[in-house]
Amino acid sequence: MRRLIIASLLIAVVAGVALAASPDLDQFATCKYCGMDRSQYSRSRMLIQYDDGSSLATCSLHCAVVDLAVNIDKTPLHTYVGDCQSGKLIDAETAVWVIGGSRQGVMTSNPKWAFETRERAESFVRENGGTISTFDESVSAAYQDMYRDTKKIRERRKARRGQ
Repeated sequence: MRRLIIASLLIAVVAGVALAASPDLDQFATCKYCGMDRSQYSRSRMLIQYDDGSSLATCSLHCAVVDLAVNIDKTPLHTYVGDCQSGKLIDAETAVWVIGGSRQGVMTSNPKWAFETRERAESFVRENGGTISTFDESVSAAYQDMYRDTKKIRERRKARRGQ
């Protein structure tokens, strides 16, 4: 009887974890551009669905704008981002974004975070600094930061290789 109860609890826990996992994390485990584990960066990850039926999954806005620049002839139909607090995928275009602040960004020295509500974004700004912005402003900032961020990433990777 005791074994049956333990087995039932174990099955319930495994099923709960499986149901809690986001389908995009199961389908796209790593970032296409940097190889980072997207589940570890669920609060900054992005998912873009293009008009040709293809999808892109990245760890961050930085890597998403790389794809947007390279695939200029593809039109995004839906763009999603992980909510900074919950990690839940939300509509990136209607999200409230924060640029800057003291919390370290993902793949950038000028962080950009998305929030489902303005209240959560304002609370984040009170605690960490930064400026409330829109999706378009955040994408523009990511493009402006691209050269500096890419250069730092290259330098860090070169140092890790011992060169």
